[in-house]
Amino acid sequence: MGETAKLIVGGKEYELPVFVGTEGERAIEISKLRDVAGLITLDPALMSSGSCKSAITFIDGEKGILRYRGIPIEEFAVGEPNFIEAAYLLIFGELPNDSKYDDFSGRLTNNALLHEAMRHHFEGFPIDAPPMAILSATLNTLSCFHIEFLKGLDDPEVFVEAAARLISKVRTIAAFTYRRSRGLPFMYPDPKLRYCANFLHMMFSAPYKQYEVKQVLEDALNLLLILHADHEQNCSTSTVRLVGSSRANVFASCAAAVGALWGPLHGGANVEVLEMLDRIRAGGLTPAQCVEKAKDKKDPFKLYGFGHRVYKNFDPRAKILKEACDKVLLALGRRDPLLDIARGLEELALKDSYFIERKLYPNVDFYSGILLRAMGIPTSMFTVMFAIGRLPGWIAQWKEQHDDPSSKIWRPRQIYVGRTLTHYVPMHERE
Repeated sequence: MGETAKLIVGGKEYELPVFVGTEGERAIEISKLRDVAGLITLDPALMSSGSCKSAITFIDGEKGILRYRGIPIEEFAVGEPNFIEAAYLLIFGELPNDSKYDDFSGRLTNNALLHEAMRHHFEGFPIDAPPMAILSATLNTLSCFHIEFLKGLDDPEVFVEAAARLISKVRTIAAFTYRRSRGLPFMYPDPKLRYCANFLHMMFSAPYKQYEVKQVLEDALNLLLILHADHEQNCSTSTVRLVGSSRANVFASCAAAVGALWGPLHGGANVEVLEMLDRIRAGGLTPAQCVEKAKDKKDPFKLYGFGHRVYKNFDPRAKILKEACDKVLLALGRRDPLLDIARGLEELALKDSYFIERKLYPNVDFYSGILLRAMGIPTSMFTVMFAIGRLPGWIAQWKEQHDDPSSKIWRPRQIYVGRTLTHYVPMHERE
């Protein structure tokens, strides 16, 4: 018998098994606690609860480690980053060989187009509709055009085709959403272009002028999407598993995740960082003044982009994005004053005892907005870009749960704090 933990309540002792993960993480297994002791645990925001066992992504927040299927995130930034390779790894558990890569890449190319009838859905949205609302609605609508995938996902061939359609079409949906918001004609995908270059083409080409995709921008977009591809059991990923636990299909589960990602505390964080940097520039504040204002509890000023719920060390994705920002801006021959402010804030914060003691290091959102801005992506599309990157992780998490024969529908408990027994009062007797 393995290690156990003892719980003593009301003089009674309960023995609970301790589960140990492959990286040494330890968890007390409490799934049968209510059956044996009539007790549940109370953990608001689930800050100390593990909702599942997963072999997809490993994070050590204390050491600043992020790995996809065991591979350090830093290794995906070497050479020419390849988002499709990372997506395949997350979903299917292995790096693809040449034939598997060519097959999956070919499926993406073949599935880039949207059904022509879907154009009417875009035309029905107001010109200023929130892009994330359109994305969620359109992902759900997408399932109506591919109903063959709603019940046959236990078949590996059916699943890989469904996954390819989602990953391919999400960029077309995103690009069409942007074009709709600007009153621009839709640009169809070009089968000769690779995944990220094709997206930039659909975003920025014109009927009379093909957008020239610079290699540095294509690499940067690949890298950005890779860094967002999965991040353990965050809010949107947990939403995928919660919805998927009812055996809802992968389209519905991912559409629900878009809604979770839409929240400013999750996918909208890099927008807040960029808006903060804009306010700092407009107000003429120096980085030193901002740091002092952030430390003053009486000052309403907030410094966004520092600290993370999981990482208590430097977010490894932030280090990679910082280098990518420098590379892109140098190649484009631009100097971004917001990046200068960001660098100044980072330099001061990393030397300040207030930030060091609280482990408030720059996170991925601190630089992702600046990189997207350099590419010409408007802030209204930032969270949509996050969703494109995170989609392979959502699909991988859905598949892992779906393939687990022990999986059950999620049904959290609660501690009731409302009125005790009371009785219905007829309308004429109420005060």
